[in-house]
Amino acid sequence: MTSAIDRIAPQSVKAILGVRNLVFSGDVGPGERLSEITVSERLGLSRTPVRAALARLEQEGILEAIPSGGYAVRAFTEADIVDAIELRGVLEGTAARLAAERGVAPAKLSALNGLMVELDAIVGVPPEAFDFPAYISRNREFHDALKGLAGSAMLRREIERVTSLPFAGPSAFLDAQAEIPECRASLVVGQAHHRAILNAIELREGGRAEAIAREHARLARQNLAFVIENRKLMQKVPGLQLIAG
Repeated sequence: MTSAIDRIAPQSVKAILGVRNLVFSGDVGPGERLSEITVSERLGLSRTPVRAALARLEQEGILEAIPSGGYAVRAFTEADIVDAIELRGVLEGTAARLAAERGVAPAKLSALNGLMVELDAIVGVPPEAFDFPAYISRNREFHDALKGLAGSAMLRREIERVTSLPFAGPSAFLDAQAEIPECRASLVVGQAHHRAILNAIELREGGRAEAIAREHARLARQNLAFVIENRKLMQKVPGLQLIAG
């Protein structure tokens, strides 16, 4: 199943990704004004797709309209980020519960079980041999699959909306974790969660699937707290530069 952004015209996609990169890379800071003209010039795009991109990113909560015209980059508090992570857990938990209640095709379950085998192999090595890029890729595959298992386009769209904030996504803190030995243990816990979520879906245990998925998202809250305490790692998490103060 394609994501919402895959169904947008190429120039509009380019504009959306370009503006997001400007914001989350720290090239433009919290409170800084973005206008169609300046953004068009920076990205080398016409104003029409840029206008649409700015409006979309306002809807996503990344930008806010200002009375004098144009948009400003939003500043986030630590509480905002915690809330975004919690909301992802609620939505992914709902997706897992509905998938369990509605049932999932055997072919999809088989593919996910194959993915679990790959993830088990990745996390089952000594820390010095851990392949973070492979884990990030497979972790993304699992969460991409999870949001579509319930067969709900509406639910999938809302998960995509909240995870458009990069610090709320399932892979948000993985680059930082690569440098934090204390956090690497959470990857083993996270993989145990993955297996338990899939098992609950297979057994049609909706309440259990939902509870584990919500608990799984809370691992990101623990990693957020560690990164905030070690501010030099904040640059490893896209978007954390937008924290006010």
